[in-house]
Amino acid sequence: MKLLSILLFIIFSFKIFSQPKKSTKAVPVSTAAITVIPVADTIKSDVFAGLTMRSIGPALVSGRINQVVVNPKNFSEYYVVVASGGIWKTVNAGTTYTPIFDTYGSYSMGHLTMDPSNSAILWLGTGESNNQRSVAYGDGIYKSEDAGKTWKNMGLKSSEHIGTIVVDPNNSDIVYVAAYGPLWTSGGERGIYKTIDGGKTWKAILTVSENTGFNEIHMDPRNSNVLYAAAHQRQRKVFTYIGGGPESALYKSTDAGATWNKVGGGFPKDKDLGRIGLAISPVNPDMIYAIVEGEEAGLFRSIDRGASWEKRSSFQTSGNYYQELFCDPKNENRLWAADVFLQVSDDGGKNFRRFGEKNKHVDNHHIWIDPTNTDHTLVGCDGGLYESWDDGQNWQFKSNLPVTQFYKVSVD
Repeated sequence: MKLLSILLFIIFSFKIFSQPKKSTKAVPVSTAAITVIPVADTIKSDVFAGLTMRSIGPALVSGRINQVVVNPKNFSEYYVVVASGGIWKTVNAGTTYTPIFDTYGSYSMGHLTMDPSNSAILWLGTGESNNQRSVAYGDGIYKSEDAGKTWKNMGLKSSEHIGTIVVDPNNSDIVYVAAYGPLWTSGGERGIYKTIDGGKTWKAILTVSENTGFNEIHMDPRNSNVLYAAAHQRQRKVFTYIGGGPESALYKSTDAGATWNKVGGGFPKDKDLGRIGLAISPVNPDMIYAIVEGEEAGLFRSIDRGASWEKRSSFQTSGNYYQELFCDPKNENRLWAADVFLQVSDDGGKNFRRFGEKNKHVDNHHIWIDPTNTDHTLVGCDGGLYESWDDGQNWQFKSNLPVTQFYKVSVD
């Protein structure tokens, strides 16, 4: 049998190699003789009906979370505000998230505020309020009256970056906006803006110059006529970042924004004052904390509603990327500072320590502290959203938020 196979192989090979080689010389063809016959397209869209896009990540990190806004009457309902990924809502404490802003005019989010009188009314300022190189701009302020199902643009489109929004708890039609203004250029809508008709019209009630906007505005929880606003002179260029100037300052109003005065009593006023982060203690609203960037950088505190200030420590963060403070809802001497590593102070800002970075991504931007159980926290950072139930000792990563921020895509 083997011999027969060998013989057949030899005969077959001989026939192949003995065949005359065909000429490879091109044969001229008359183009007049070519007839193009149309072929019907037999590929229909339903052929691909079974092929759908699906998310395959993130498995390790998520994207930059600017803010977490929790419904004070229902902690299972909260909104995740993403620097470059819209807004995501959960109604089951993070078991699932739904994107609620994908069809509107901006993907970069700055600040979200829930009306304290009506949790269904939301105000959104678009345009991330950080000053990094990789920061996208927005197209103004939006309002939702149905808990995020639909949104309407309410103006301030040239603000590009919105820092903070506060709503008068006594009148939902009165809203204040801290408009940061364009980062890479001068001009635009920058300053403190106020509406008294639910956003139909806006009035600039505090402006400084075409180079200075406002990154924060806060309202005294006992008296809605008392306001504090932080002005920041800044601009980014390809070759540098101008992070401060003589126009940066902290202002206060006692008449609902009709008049403003710079705070004094020991508050820094150096010529290169940078970004100012503010927080009012909900336990004792007479106590105001400020983290200040500049020559006199540090953590300052007032115990008399901004009349006088004491420098508690030289602790500081980077004003182009962090500079936010968060007060404990039960302890007036405990506060957090957003930083590369989340920092917490237990003695009114004299000393800071790291707040539980075990098994957690760095570059933090927001912390929510449960007012009924302060061991329970939600933290938004560059790596996504994390939740702790033991005062930051251990963290659960919310891997079901597909909002990774991409800087570069490569192919092989």
